[in-house]
Order: sequence, then structure tokens, then C-alpha cells
Amino acid sequence: MALPPPDPQYVLRGTNDAVNSLCFHCTDPNLDQPLLFSGSSNGLVHIWNLKTHRVDTALDGHGGKSVYWVKTLPNRRNVLLSQGRDQNIHLWDLAEGRNAVTDSVFTENVGFCKGSLLELAESRWLLATAWKGLDEVQVLELPTKIAVCTLKPQAGAKLGLPLCLKLWQSCVASSPFLLAGYEDGSVVLWNVSAGKMWSRLACHREPVMGLDFDSERAKGASGSSEKSLCVWRQNEQQNLELQHTYQLTNPGIAEVSLRPDRKILATAGWDHRIRLFGWKKLKPLAVLDYHVASVHCVAFTDHCWPSERLMAAGSKDHRISIWSIYNQT
Repeated sequence: MALPPPDPQYVLRGTNDAVNSLCFHCTDPNLDQPLLFSGSSNGLVHIWNLKTHRVDTALDGHGGKSVYWVKTLPNRRNVLLSQGRDQNIHLWDLAEGRNAVTDSVFTENVGFCKGSLLELAESRWLLATAWKGLDEVQVLELPTKIAVCTLKPQAGAKLGLPLCLKLWQSCVASSPFLLAGYEDGSVVLWNVSAGKMWSRLACHREPVMGLDFDSERAKGASGSSEKSLCVWRQNEQQNLELQHTYQLTNPGIAEVSLRPDRKILATAGWDHRIRLFGWKKLKPLAVLDYHVASVHCVAFTDHCWPSERLMAAGSKDHRISIWSIYNQT
């Protein structure tokens, strides 16, 4: 008999508004627990101490406008990115207790498409973000903020707004790629170096709200405002092709997230639930039912915290649930 779904290890309260984005911070060897960053609809970024289950610091840099993406820079312990509805992506310096915005990118985009970050080399990153044109994505190099390319569909493509982004680079290809989910239900693969569309897959009938990609298996998953979770792959010709579709009980996936060990896939549901799948065969593993409103985001600790892999989920109900699941998978 299958075991019942677990309860959260604990729940974080105190954001006082919907939680839109989460990011664990695990790279400080002096910490006996990872930190957790959250972005909320009230414009605040909270830094959570998971030992005390309380907020250590609240960062206020977006003028009260909703924060919908937070991300730490890989291999930079004290640098944080936050993106808000004030059309700014802020770079924060958190070293030695500081909480200062040191740089910003003004996107002129009023949507809610989360950015994506890719480490190219030590102290060099690519940042992809929805841009001022409604259908544009801009790719910048950090820290210089030099524009690498503007990715804009050809006239007549009718993709609509980009709603989710994923930068990635394979170990065998030098060129970085960008996967983007669009309002028309398409997932598009862009070649960043060439600045052009590589492949387009019309896998959803409704807007693509979240996606993630496994560059080792050349396989990804996407969710939309409908009931379908789609799994697709990049074939030998580097084109996207649909593998299979999993039908959910209720419509609406806000975010799709792969655990860094590529064994577990999690979805954040509009139906208040978090769904877990085995990534290899998309085997349903559990439905976690704790929240009382839409779940907006899910995040995992990475490989630098192997002793206990944690998952966090943030919801419209102002709560963040912390889970310890399938650590031996």
C-alpha cells in the first residue's frame, strides 16, 4: 500500500502577501542551514533563516511593486537578483550585512515573465528577460550589461507574450540556448549566439506558464493554464519534439521545477497543490495538499546541500511550506 503524502516539515509565515518566487542559497560553508529568498506581491524580498524559521532581513527596492523573480548568482555568495513589476531587475550586495542595490536593469516590460540566468564562466553570466517590445526577449551579459541579442519572432508568428524563460548550455555545444514559453501555447528554442529561432513546438492550447529543461537528457517539461503537463525533447537535429502529455485533474500550472539531481519534477498548481513526478518516466509520486490558495512557485536546494534535500513552495495564501521528500531517490 502506498504511503500517504507527507506534511510539510514546517511553514514560514510573515510575508503578508502572496509569495511569487523562491530561491535557496546554499553556498556559504559557515551556515548550518541554507538561506531562503522569497519575492512577494507587496514589493519585498525576504531573507529567511531556516534555523529560526523567521525573516532575517526584508529588502525593499521595488517601490511596493510585486516582486516575481529572485535568484542568487552562481558561485557568488552575497549577490542577489530581484525582478519586479516596477520594470527593474536589481542587483543586491548582501555581503557583511549590507542590503544595497548596486546596479539595475530597466526592462521597460510590464509583464510578469521571470528572468533566467546562466553562468558562462567565473564572474560572467547571461541574463535573459522579457523586454520592452511585447514579444521581445533581451539577453544581456553580466556584470557589463552589454546586450548580446534581442530575440524577436518573425512578423506573422503570432506567439504573443513570452511568459517563462530558461537559459541553458550543453557540455558539447559552445552556444547557449534559450527556451521560451509563449502566450499562444508554443515552446520555442532560440540560438542565442545566432540570435534566431531554432525550433518551435506548439504543445499547449493555452499560455505556457512554466517550463524547465534537463540539458543532460536534452528533455524538458512545460505546464500551462490548461490541464496538460507536456514532456518534450531536443532531437539529433536540435528540433523540439513532443514525447508525451500527462493530464492533470485540475487546470493551471504556475511553475515547473526540476530538482538539481534530475530525479524529481515538481509543479506548482492553481488548485493549491504541489505535484511530484519521477523525472525519468514522469511517474506520479505524490500530490502535496497543504496550501489554501494557488501555489505560485516551487524551489529545491542544490547539490551543495546533500545531507537533506529540501523543497519550498510559495502560495497566494502568504505562506511558504518547507518539505523534505524523496531524499533517497
